[in-house]
Amino acid sequence: MAEFSADQPCRILSLDGGGAKGFYTLGVLREIEGLVGCPLHQKFDLIFGTSTGAIIAALLALGKTVKEISKLYEDHVPTVMSKRGRADKSLALERLANAVFKQDKFDKMKTGVGIVTTKWVIERPMIFKTSIDQAHGRLGTFFPGFGVTVSDAVQASCSAYPFFNRKIVRTEQGDLIELIDGGYCANNPTLYAIADAIKALKLPPEHIRVVSVGVGTYPTPKQPWYSKTRLAQMLMSVQLLQKTLEINTQSMDQLRHILFSNVPSIRISDTFEQPEMATDLFEHDMKKLNILRQRGAESFARNEANLKTLLL
Repeated sequence: MAEFSADQPCRILSLDGGGAKGFYTLGVLREIEGLVGCPLHQKFDLIFGTSTGAIIAALLALGKTVKEISKLYEDHVPTVMSKRGRADKSLALERLANAVFKQDKFDKMKTGVGIVTTKWVIERPMIFKTSIDQAHGRLGTFFPGFGVTVSDAVQASCSAYPFFNRKIVRTEQGDLIELIDGGYCANNPTLYAIADAIKALKLPPEHIRVVSVGVGTYPTPKQPWYSKTRLAQMLMSVQLLQKTLEINTQSMDQLRHILFSNVPSIRISDTFEQPEMATDLFEHDMKKLNILRQRGAESFARNEANLKTLLL
């Protein structure tokens, strides 16, 4: 890691989970990339992501531009999200991740990364990181990303059980670990990123800058009239998952305000109340997803002046 100061601060980019609503995130990031005039891995020293945010974070850290990531999302996300069963969704996600990330491991990252997942059996977070500088302990056995491929780590972070299968990974130490979506422990991973900067990198708050990007908040899609069918029950389960993740997101942001109010931060994630904006994390209508991306660009515009101060 580089040496940081008030004039050369450690810049953190934190990306929420939210499935297909990551199109909103991409709308924000497209404008941020235009603002700073370079690929985002060159501007941010730590990029943390959960679920869809993990996909974007990993691709940014590998050197992809936002335009390239947006094209991947357009080509593949509607296909994954339109699959009906858990097995089909998981297989589509696996094929996509393997095609995009191939056999790359975390030593290929061009900047510091944190991919957030949740251990199923022992109910604790597991965060895949690039650098020993980010470690909070067990330095003697640290290995970038625990030796796991980027593809497997990202799949784990996106495995929103029970809608996706749980993901089993094998670490460099030979441990087999069963993982689920990182959103169950930190759908908004900003606190984990700040903890790395303050506790692991040992930076004072004035040497840190944080940009935290959500996926927006939208009305709940209406229930169909046949409310006792299996489809309607599934939709209710999706709404429960979404509510759980949103509560987690808001709780983490509230704690950030309380614990780290002295860390210069910008949070971008607007609420949209128009009925036509109703959507959920499994949205696969490309017209709607395109609108989400445009909404993200509008949210950037409302924060542009503050982002210039924070990043330039």
